[in-house]
Amino acid sequence: MPQYNEDVFALGFPPAVERFRQQIRAADALLWTTPEYNYSVPSVLKNAIDWASRPPEQPFAGKPAAVFGASAGRFGTARAQYHLRQSMVFLDVHMMNRPEVMIAGAPALFDAQGQLMDERTREQLRGLLEAFYVWVIKHKAWPQER
Repeated sequence: MPQYNEDVFALGFPPAVERFRQQIRAADALLWTTPEYNYSVPSVLKNAIDWASRPPEQPFAGKPAAVFGASAGRFGTARAQYHLRQSMVFLDVHMMNRPEVMIAGAPALFDAQGQLMDERTREQLRGLLEAFYVWVIKHKAWPQER
């Protein structure tokens, strides 16, 4: 996706953006995972969200969602996740609040092939995914206000 700006948007959605918007619209839910750069989400993620959220009918509204992340640092993407949550409030995404999974010291938890080796982290992720499943099912039962 190109860097978002109003001049480019005035020409219409680029094909990659339109495809992304369609995928969001078609999804039952959104599961975000993010690293943390400079206390926030990566710029490419924020750019994609900015593009997809443009009118008409931004596709995020009313979607259930959850977030987790991993970083080498000791805060495990806490600040990036909180920034992402702030953006999701504005977009009317229904973020699951708990459990929060912020994986710190990530390089030590994976093998050379990128496979997660830490059982405690596996349990945290399993708990998040189980809770998210319930969150999505509950959300489907809510009356839609769109």
